[in-house]
Amino acid sequence: MSDMDKYNNDSETSEEKKSTEVSDVGQGNASVTDKEHKKQDDGYEEICYICHRPESVAGKMIHIPNNICICRDCMQRTFDSMSGWGMPGPEGAGGAGGSQFGGIDLSKIPGISMINLSDLNNMGAFTPNNQRIKKKKPAEETNQQTKEGPVLDIKNIPPPHRIKAELDEYVVGQEYAKKVMSVAVYNHYKRVATNTMDDIEIEKSNMLMIGPTGSGKTYMVRTLARLLDVPLAITDATSLTEAGYIGDDIESVVSKLLAAADNDVEKAERGIIFIDEIDKLAKKRNANQRDVSGESVQQGMLKLLEGAEVEVPVGASSKNAMVPMTMVNTRNILFICGGAFPDLENIIKERLNKSSSMGFMADLKDKYDQDKNLLRQTTVEDLKNFGMIPEFIGRLPIVFSLDALDEDMLVRILKEPKNAIIKQYQKLLELDEVKLEFDEGALRAIAGKASERELGARGLRAIIEEYMLDIMYEIPKDDNIGSVTITADYIEGKGGPVIGMRGYTAALEDKKSV
Repeated sequence: MSDMDKYNNDSETSEEKKSTEVSDVGQGNASVTDKEHKKQDDGYEEICYICHRPESVAGKMIHIPNNICICRDCMQRTFDSMSGWGMPGPEGAGGAGGSQFGGIDLSKIPGISMINLSDLNNMGAFTPNNQRIKKKKPAEETNQQTKEGPVLDIKNIPPPHRIKAELDEYVVGQEYAKKVMSVAVYNHYKRVATNTMDDIEIEKSNMLMIGPTGSGKTYMVRTLARLLDVPLAITDATSLTEAGYIGDDIESVVSKLLAAADNDVEKAERGIIFIDEIDKLAKKRNANQRDVSGESVQQGMLKLLEGAEVEVPVGASSKNAMVPMTMVNTRNILFICGGAFPDLENIIKERLNKSSSMGFMADLKDKYDQDKNLLRQTTVEDLKNFGMIPEFIGRLPIVFSLDALDEDMLVRILKEPKNAIIKQYQKLLELDEVKLEFDEGALRAIAGKASERELGARGLRAIIEEYMLDIMYEIPKDDNIGSVTITADYIEGKGGPVIGMRGYTAALEDKKSV
């Protein structure tokens, strides 16, 4: 009989005698027995303290005091190490002052030398919440659900016109982009819900959004995920590097989606991943140095975009021996990539002007210089010349651009959306019982300044913050102030805001009502 079998027999006998016993260890923390631990099933897998493998991979866990779980492989290796060192068995006595477990001095066991025994009493449950893996449903239960109906009901998926109507409440303009996204997302989740349609497998519709900074790429994806009520992970491509280098591994984008789904693999496999700044992965012009954050990352992402079983770290950005791993199938995960693609306009101009640049009927070279929406004419060839590899572009079949924001659109962004910037400041001053108003000239002046900065919608908040600073600082000083009106003269530096006192403001409102 092996040491492991002896230990199992001894532990089973002791568990029968002490099934309801709770022993105090160290500073009063309670250690619950194995049978009581099974009753406290919260839907998450147990993870081995030594090898960090989850229960689905390592098998049944052995519990020792302080809620620590060790898999049978690690425990067997521990006993093998003990026998090689001539350590006493479970019946022997451990060293004085050591942490005792079944007569074994744990502080002298080579197999668990990495455990800091002095910290065990204060640990409680050793696995951090962000590294707990939710249990997968049994195959029988999953098959039963498939027979009864799909997990994602196709009737509950909003049609494209409803998705676009919801986007219209938050995003101004970008009509073509909103229509493309609505149709692509609707078709994708029909594919997920039905799995197959007359035995015809439907391919995934990943998207590539091209648009200048501040045009609403990230904002549209956030609104979309909130409408569909699916997990969303927003990550930045600039931090991704090839495996083995400092930075986030490519699988970390799936790891972030898993965290957003509360480590529920089945829920994460129906989510959306938005990878921003995808243009930063373009091939570098200098071929003398190794491109560990450019073309190699594009190549590593090919299997993720197309759909494959990938092993991802749970609660970490890179694979290592100290974090648990789990398998995620990316077949039903919708990938949306976005980027500003600076200097792509120059590539498009060069292509458009190449056809004819001499002669009486030639186009002027500066014909497209004033076209702010030149990105609409982007082709796959332009993206290749920019530095994106053909295999990567081929896995993003839907390519569309967002329009640059002109002054009229910026004025609409200030006042029309549900959570418009002006409405946010009006709500803040409403809490101080002060009415805030912007006249049309002030809105035009703010939009004009934002257009000059070329920061898109992000520039609007920066400008309003600058002019609202003194107002937000002075208003709480005087309880008699009832209203504030921001004028164009105040924005242009020719005057100040119009302040209305409470009694005077109330009289004007009564007069208007009469």
